[in-house]
Amino acid sequence: MSAKVVGVVGPSGVGKDTVMEAMVAVRPDVVLARRVITRAAGAGGEKSIGATEAEFDALVAEDAFALWWAAHGLRYGVPKSALVTPGANVVLVNLSRGVLDQARSAFGDFAVLSLTAGTDTLAARLAARGRETATEIAARLKRAESMRPVGEDVLEVANDGPLSDTVARALAALQAENV
Repeated sequence: MSAKVVGVVGPSGVGKDTVMEAMVAVRPDVVLARRVITRAAGAGGEKSIGATEAEFDALVAEDAFALWWAAHGLRYGVPKSALVTPGANVVLVNLSRGVLDQARSAFGDFAVLSLTAGTDTLAARLAARGRETATEIAARLKRAESMRPVGEDVLEVANDGPLSDTVARALAALQAENV
């Protein structure tokens, strides 16, 4: 039996990486697929695999990705090898909301974990990161409201309160889906 792939999505500042890391720490059969991104490894807080444009092109040519896409001036790829982990029942992968239909086609057993948070929470988290201007933050907040995923495979979980509560709700949502 292969693991269920769960695409974790949500607006900037919602805490996708933090929630995924905490889920993995709580449940041993949940693993995290590290994405290949055309930027320095670990830039932006995510534990990713950095690649140059040429290296990314070579991986595409080798058919090394189960899914890849471009967004925000970067390219992102989910290595096929990251989806095969002995003992894993769930593989979490940080996805862009715009590639969910591609992900649904790429992964046989797939669900979406859509993390949400209130505007005040998102604004505070984005400001604390210090990576965007006030204008950029306002644009991200506006986009957050309009890009909520839909579908029977979408599990929505709020991440406004304590991390432990969010993780418990996320794992309960997966359990309700028999994952």
